[in-house]
Amino acid sequence: MKKIGFLSFGHWSASAHSETRSASDFLHQSIDLAVAAEELGVDGAYFRVHHFARQAGSPFPLLAAIGARTSKIEIGTGVIDMRYENPLYMVEDAGAADLISRGRLQLGVSRGSPEQVIDGWRYFGYAPADGETEADMARDRVEVFLKLLEGEGFAQPNPRPMFANPPGLLRLEPHSEGLRDRIWWGSGSNATAVWAAKLGMNLQSSTLKDDETGEPLHVQQRKQIEAYREAWKEAGHAREPRVSVSRSIFALTNDQDRAYFGRDRNSRDQIGMIDENTRAIFGRSYAAEPDELVRELKEDEAVQAADTLLLTVPNQLGVDYNAHVLESILTHVAPELGWR
Repeated sequence: MKKIGFLSFGHWSASAHSETRSASDFLHQSIDLAVAAEELGVDGAYFRVHHFARQAGSPFPLLAAIGARTSKIEIGTGVIDMRYENPLYMVEDAGAADLISRGRLQLGVSRGSPEQVIDGWRYFGYAPADGETEADMARDRVEVFLKLLEGEGFAQPNPRPMFANPPGLLRLEPHSEGLRDRIWWGSGSNATAVWAAKLGMNLQSSTLKDDETGEPLHVQQRKQIEAYREAWKEAGHAREPRVSVSRSIFALTNDQDRAYFGRDRNSRDQIGMIDENTRAIFGRSYAAEPDELVRELKEDEAVQAADTLLLTVPNQLGVDYNAHVLESILTHVAPELGWR
């Protein structure tokens, strides 16, 4: 059985063609879509985080609100850019959101991608240490974050506290037991996938990856997943890891679907530069009648290898249409592939 969730970038625009015209619209519609998705039987509601953009920039209030309105669906991110984060403050926010949802948080974190402004994390007051890259800074913060989530005391208590303390060193509160096992690393390369496995993080692989071999994206991702699982096994972790891949998948079941996405029938992987040094491969979109979609997805080696599939949704088309997109996959595609 494969878990199926949605991934929203949270775009909003004042355009007359958008059903999501403000940040308020995006936030309220995201909550409504998560509620609708849970009613349909979708397993997860995930949100991409970008700063200085008309998208989802502050995930924890949204995750907490969804947690309060739902009872079963997993709630997560894909991904939080750790270059912008204070890991101690993040532990408190994540712990509170996870407790509100009663243990349903699935947090994807990463070093991030090129943002809207140059070195945007500097405006947040952060900078790499001497001899350190911004990627090093992000990974260092992840390691601090993971350690703090274990819940061990580390801070010396005040001998004259305002409130009585438990004995020993103090930890951050609120602490949510089990959240440490529900942290995912958004990996763009084989090397960082192996690094994530060693640290005991789950793996998120998106529709974008470093082009390391020149092969199609799904083949490179399948090899990335294999390297990750082998590293996990070698590390000797007690639990089984989880692996997700993201895809844009649309079952063309009516004229509205064909009008929106019929042009993507012949979509192909694309190659581009995400910065001056990194050649990347961007995954194709899938759009076809359900029977053809089933055939195409059977040939996607990464989709077949992963245990979780995140469907990127066109959030600006509104809650009702996005619920239809999800329902079409659950009804017409997932059963034919043995996912339900």
